[in-house]
Amino acid sequence: MTQVILKPHKEESLLRFHPWVFSGAVARVVLDPDYPADAPREGDVVQVRSADGDVLGVGHWQVGSIAVRILAFGVETLPADYWQTSIAAAYRVRETLGLVRPDNNTYRLVHGEGDFLPGLIVDIYADTAVVQAHSVGMHCARHEIAKAVLDTVPAVRNVYYKSDDTLPFKAEISGDKTGWLIRHSDCSENADTSEFWSSENGLQFRIDWLRGQKTGFFIDQRENRALVERYARGKDVLNMFCYTGGFSLYALRGGARSVDSVDVSRKAIDLVNVNVARNFPDDPRHHAYAADAFDFLNEKIINHKSQIINYDLIILDPPAFAKHRDAVRNALRGYQRINANAIRKIRPGGILFTFSCSQAVDKEAFRLAVFSAAAQVGRRVRILHQLHQPQDHPVNIYHPEGEYLKGLVLFVE
Repeated sequence: MTQVILKPHKEESLLRFHPWVFSGAVARVVLDPDYPADAPREGDVVQVRSADGDVLGVGHWQVGSIAVRILAFGVETLPADYWQTSIAAAYRVRETLGLVRPDNNTYRLVHGEGDFLPGLIVDIYADTAVVQAHSVGMHCARHEIAKAVLDTVPAVRNVYYKSDDTLPFKAEISGDKTGWLIRHSDCSENADTSEFWSSENGLQFRIDWLRGQKTGFFIDQRENRALVERYARGKDVLNMFCYTGGFSLYALRGGARSVDSVDVSRKAIDLVNVNVARNFPDDPRHHAYAADAFDFLNEKIINHKSQIINYDLIILDPPAFAKHRDAVRNALRGYQRINANAIRKIRPGGILFTFSCSQAVDKEAFRLAVFSAAAQVGRRVRILHQLHQPQDHPVNIYHPEGEYLKGLVLFVE
């Protein structure tokens, strides 16, 4: 096996079980004589050693600032049953959390570093697992991963692979980035997901992993959607950046007086209407708008009865405003602007749910942006809850960078 030898004292983070080896920590690479001359290739499993020759672990080699993602610490090679035992361990956690039950067959099975499988995402939708690789190493192991998922999760019959948008752009990758890895006999090669439904806390959602964002659904807001349900009774609710309408459905079930869903994508709005019709057929409380969120909040909002309205409960769950650190400053301006507009529009005694899913924006910076928005508007605001990603998106205690979702629930006087 190819050996990656670190510079002196660069093993300290690995001794604290941080799963990344940065390229600047690598002194040299010792090739296995049985490997081809161009080894290590991106995605190869390599052995990492300290400058003194101590074995630190094995992981996937990759090109870029992160040179190795550690799969197992303190071993010279991966055990033969590595994928089976790792996937089984992740599934046991989800069973322990009570997420695997008849009214909830939608959950994240593997959350990258949070489940000690860096670079791998696996989401479960009823009888289908959707696998997403964020590293070439996980792409190379996709068939072993699919088999381990099928062998581990009793409900799963099909495994779909969706990594066309997540693998490194410049990587030399063999094999398809998207398509079925395992499919049951009644699941055709080009199966349309337009009629595929899964359950989250008893609500039905149409999942489109072929064309939808992420793996088809934003599972990471499940617990926060349930909190909206608790606050929604008797309120006029506005769900901005609604995508598939998750927050909207929970608000309707919670007894909201009215729910408006807004997204710039017409396809998203169509999907919201499909989900609402499935769960609340012919419910007059819901209306959906294809509109830019900033424009919608800036304008006088007219309801279906041609009345100007404000809202009692507003949800702001925008896409990542900053996907890298160079964009953080502009992202914080965006968060301040959208939150100021929402605080301006909300009725006295209203509740604002506001989120950032930008990993590059830490929770203190996000909180400061929201504070600045409140100060700009000049209203009195209390923090009721500080929110984060749910338990099936765990944060590895040795890898705090995995905490990406931040949210605040505000009471606005």
